[in-house]
Amino acid sequence: MFASLGRYVVKHPWQIIAGWIVAAIAIVAFAPALPNSSDESDFLPRHYESIKAADLQQEAFPAAFTPSMIGVFQRTDDKPLTAADQAKVKGFAADLKAAKIKNVEQVIPAPASPKKLVQTLLIKTPEQTNSNYKELNDTAKDIRVELRKLTRDTDIKVGTTGTIAQSLDQQEASGNSDAIIGIATILLIIVLLLVIFRSPIIAFLPIVLIGVVSQVANGLIGFAAKGFGLKADSSINQLLIVVLFGVGTDYILFLMFRYRERLRAGEDPKQAMVTAVTRVGEAIASAAGVVIIAFLAMALSSLGMLRAMGPSLAIAVAVTLVAGLTLVPAVVSLLGTKVFWPSKAWQKEPTGARYASIGRAVGKRPAVFAAVSGVIMLVLAISALGFKPTFDLAGSSMPKDAESVVALHDLERDMPAGATEPTDVYVQSSSRLDTSALAAYKAKLAKVDGVGQVGEATLSKDGRTADFSVILADSPESDEALNTVAGPLRDVAHQAAPDGSKAYVGGITSVYVDIKSAMNRDYALVFPVAAILIMIVLGLLLRSLVAPWYLMVSVGLGFLATLGATTLIFQGIQGESGLMFMLPLIMYMFVVALGTDYNILMVSRLREEAQQGLSPRDAAAVAIRHAGPTIGAAGLILAGSFGSLMLAGNSLLSSMGFALSCGIVMAAFLMATIFTPALTALIGHLAWWPGHADEKAPPAESSEGELASSGVN
Repeated sequence: MFASLGRYVVKHPWQIIAGWIVAAIAIVAFAPALPNSSDESDFLPRHYESIKAADLQQEAFPAAFTPSMIGVFQRTDDKPLTAADQAKVKGFAADLKAAKIKNVEQVIPAPASPKKLVQTLLIKTPEQTNSNYKELNDTAKDIRVELRKLTRDTDIKVGTTGTIAQSLDQQEASGNSDAIIGIATILLIIVLLLVIFRSPIIAFLPIVLIGVVSQVANGLIGFAAKGFGLKADSSINQLLIVVLFGVGTDYILFLMFRYRERLRAGEDPKQAMVTAVTRVGEAIASAAGVVIIAFLAMALSSLGMLRAMGPSLAIAVAVTLVAGLTLVPAVVSLLGTKVFWPSKAWQKEPTGARYASIGRAVGKRPAVFAAVSGVIMLVLAISALGFKPTFDLAGSSMPKDAESVVALHDLERDMPAGATEPTDVYVQSSSRLDTSALAAYKAKLAKVDGVGQVGEATLSKDGRTADFSVILADSPESDEALNTVAGPLRDVAHQAAPDGSKAYVGGITSVYVDIKSAMNRDYALVFPVAAILIMIVLGLLLRSLVAPWYLMVSVGLGFLATLGATTLIFQGIQGESGLMFMLPLIMYMFVVALGTDYNILMVSRLREEAQQGLSPRDAAAVAIRHAGPTIGAAGLILAGSFGSLMLAGNSLLSSMGFALSCGIVMAAFLMATIFTPALTALIGHLAWWPGHADEKAPPAESSEGELASSGVN
């Protein structure tokens, strides 16, 4: 099949290129825009308690006030606010309203804190979404300017915190980090390809071709989102670029290394491309199939965000695969050997001393190399037991001196940390609620460990629903707050609810609790299903029931080792309180899927060498010599791309960038280059049972005459 595809592409390159151009124009012109949502609760199924609470709020309290920004006032000498000071703060509320800042809907002065150390203004704006966040960031900036103007020449200082204040600080903290990361990624790819091939054409080839592919992928994802009602958040666009450049560059490298190898073997350029597609096509298709399966398995997630992210990224990989087997060979077949211009190094067989020596060493002592590499990964994997997820994404993505962070700490001087995002306990009954029973219920809520304050009950118009604003003692996204809501608060809220009523605990902390529960459920379902499907693909590719098992063990060990290394460095050495709660899933998407890609490329080459009559150990040695440089180059480029995330300047992206780059390095240089071929050499012919694909003679390649007679010239 791949031989036929290669011959057709080389024979009709302009048809292929024109087809891609027409498809790209049509898809971009007619594709719907990708829908977006930034509300975490949008991604949870309706049966979770936090979602039921949110629905109840909309029904019973449609005009409920939730501040988007909080002005925190205190004296410049840090003494308690006087009565005159408190009056001034109330006056500031009226002045801020009079300023008529765009998007400011309400400004409500709150009473001073118990010890009078701080007083707040609660400011309401429209809910922040991906479509209006820039506008609301400008609103937050205008509010800060106005508040500073109002407090100038007074004994009062002000800081702001809350949702849009944090969003503004995140934007300012990141600055041009997105552009920096994008530029760094592209420059890295160009520089490394220049070093490897010494050709500007090859260096820029992935950038140009992936630019076309990205437009097609984006459009198809838009069609899929509209057709299947998928929700997506802004992270999909960021991940899409990484996937396209990472996977796309890998596939181009796999093809170009084999193309160059066939040219050195004496084949003419067109035949060399046909042979390259024939030989490496199955490996690329299988590798892409593994990644697609890994992403599609996320459709089983209970979180809407992941259900959208998985299929979206799978579409991107599928488009990249098709481009890698059609568009790239078509362009290169037109260029011929000019693709390597001005270098002549492609004409000479490299000594490959480094990988050749590694291959010989692994072939001679496979047990030693398998044991040492396995122990290294196992030791690092043990550290994964200390992984602690955190939902404090805002705090970990901003410097400690950001205004919203400082204002939050100021607020906590005299108020519970949960004051910025109160938790709501709703009580609903079929009949009018008894106020005395509600008072007793409030007292029970106030006694819960981890609860700072409980406000008076707010009744709905029909008197059948009550809302208790509960301020937690800890920050809303902290582990302590999550434990309070998941445990004692929900228990007491449910059990102590007045007779004939039912209670629901809502708010952002409750949403985080349910997301955590949903993710634990997903880990137990998505990972095993993906592993089984990947093993089936490996079994079909290798025609073996043995090889898929140890290949998946090696990938799983690499995954745990990567998580362990990240935990060790960021939690152990740097003292972070925890790592992003989604980190294992993001690692799964990239480290497991792409790590399996490298395993497939190595084992496919090892099988190819075994089919030439080499013993298992000699086949491993030769496979490492030839496939090692390809995997190493691909791994280096991909790891560098992910590593550029550490340039963003915050611990959140730093930990993600480190984890992904570390995982790719481990997969490319330890797992696929040493551990997997060493195990395969040790297991020997049994690795290919029952198909014994290593003993089967390869099909005869089309001769140059056959190629010419087919019309390729």
